[in-house]
Amino acid sequence: MKRTDFYFDLPPELIAQYPSERRGNDRLMVLGRKSGEVFHRAMIDLPNLIESGTLMVFNNSRVRKARVFGTKESTGREVEFIFLNKVDDESCVWNTLVKGAKKQKPGMRYEFPDSSIGTILENPQNEGTEFRTVKFDFSLTENWFEKNGHIPLPPYIRRADDEADGERYQNVFADNVGSAACPTAGLHFTNEMLETLERKKIERAFVTLHVGLGTFLPVREENIEDHKMHEEIFTVESDAARKINLAKKEGRPILAVGTTSVRTLESACVADGGAWRVREGTFATSIFMYPGYKFKIVDQMFTNFHTPESTLIMLVSAFSSRENILNAYEEAVREKYRFFSYGDAMLIK
Repeated sequence: MKRTDFYFDLPPELIAQYPSERRGNDRLMVLGRKSGEVFHRAMIDLPNLIESGTLMVFNNSRVRKARVFGTKESTGREVEFIFLNKVDDESCVWNTLVKGAKKQKPGMRYEFPDSSIGTILENPQNEGTEFRTVKFDFSLTENWFEKNGHIPLPPYIRRADDEADGERYQNVFADNVGSAACPTAGLHFTNEMLETLERKKIERAFVTLHVGLGTFLPVREENIEDHKMHEEIFTVESDAARKINLAKKEGRPILAVGTTSVRTLESACVADGGAWRVREGTFATSIFMYPGYKFKIVDQMFTNFHTPESTLIMLVSAFSSRENILNAYEEAVREKYRFFSYGDAMLIK
């Protein structure tokens, strides 16, 4: 399939630059997974749209202040780094995404706001990419990021982060710090909504996938099959695996909240006597889902509206169909839905 098969026209004014005034006060499009039928609802309607006994699976990864500016020693110019993950648990070396990466070469040194120094290391895997490996003389802690970093708003939000983003670009159930971008489907959920879902006997489980910006990098290859996903780490705890496998065994729907939850569940699945189950533990995934992929665990999906030609619109197209998704997106444009991270939501069932 071609990258351009997933293009759609989006007026820039529909790209949400700020969250809704009140968390959860968003519009909700309901899309028939097979039929392609579209219904217009609001987030407040969600509990009445989900069958009792459904298991909802959320990604509880918490966003770190991963966007940090360093000053290049050789020029005095400011350079933006997005810190993705440590090379290993004991390391002082980080994988980063760097703005203007072509000019940031091995051996170059950068001074960060607290006067700490990072040096770019030689890494053949980074050649020709936006990624750079950076070494410090000490291990960076979450306190370091809190002191030096900014909320890593995506580039289509064309403003600096502000104090409100510290709360609104974070899910109310976020627990495990490690993401360089928010699993934004969860931003629509309030504590009150979670309580309402629980009263309606809608079960929930939490998994953790730490979002690296590789998920959001553009697909540059003309043939999407040639695209390689950036690796991300996920964890399925024993309690979550038990709930998921029991729901699967009993034939109850599994509703994944967000594409990161989808990727976690589908990456964790293993064959078990002619059926599918998820395994517990911590693993790496570079799974790339596009039309033709057969879903094994996920039955329903709650998600945001995604960018043209992205791996995410390819994933939701795999879950429904390319035609259904593009038709729904055209209607969303006509109806002036708000798009992307701080925008409105879609339920596919």
